[in-house]
Amino acid sequence: MATFNVPTREEVNATNQGIFDNLNSALGFVPNLYATYAHSETALENYLTLSNAKTSLKAKEKEVVNLAVSQVNNCIYCLSAHTAIGKMNGFTDEQILELRAGHASFDSKLDALAKLAKNITENRGRTDQDVVDNFFAAGYNKGNLVDTIVLVGDKTISNYIHSTTQVPVDFPVAQPLETTTV
Repeated sequence: MATFNVPTREEVNATNQGIFDNLNSALGFVPNLYATYAHSETALENYLTLSNAKTSLKAKEKEVVNLAVSQVNNCIYCLSAHTAIGKMNGFTDEQILELRAGHASFDSKLDALAKLAKNITENRGRTDQDVVDNFFAAGYNKGNLVDTIVLVGDKTISNYIHSTTQVPVDFPVAQPLETTTV
């Protein structure tokens, strides 16, 4: 397998350099996975546009989806990043582990969302009808469903980028999910 370097600011085009500067200002660093997108002249900008697009999902709900999808896709980079972001959004370590397993005993609405995100990902979009019905019964609507599917796609892109490139994780590494938790 080819080795992928994490490109530095000097190794990317002018557009990506500007994005690196913005990321540095906002986050204090350029995450390795985002830098890896910059091997392409357009992918980083395109991905960030998708990732930062308007959605009907709240920040906490987005993290529910990000954690469930990244667990199904077994992406340690995204699990690590979204564990940190999940904590910033108020989730506890135990709640994050539950969300990664695709459920949320602590919140029935988030439980329906986690189950949906996991099911969509596991079944590659051939979602079980009872899971969709449960999602609607929890108070979500068709727009939320579409936004969830878009977010599953968004996160799957990053999961696949990391799974293919294996760039180093630059967040505290997420603990393994115990099989008893799943």
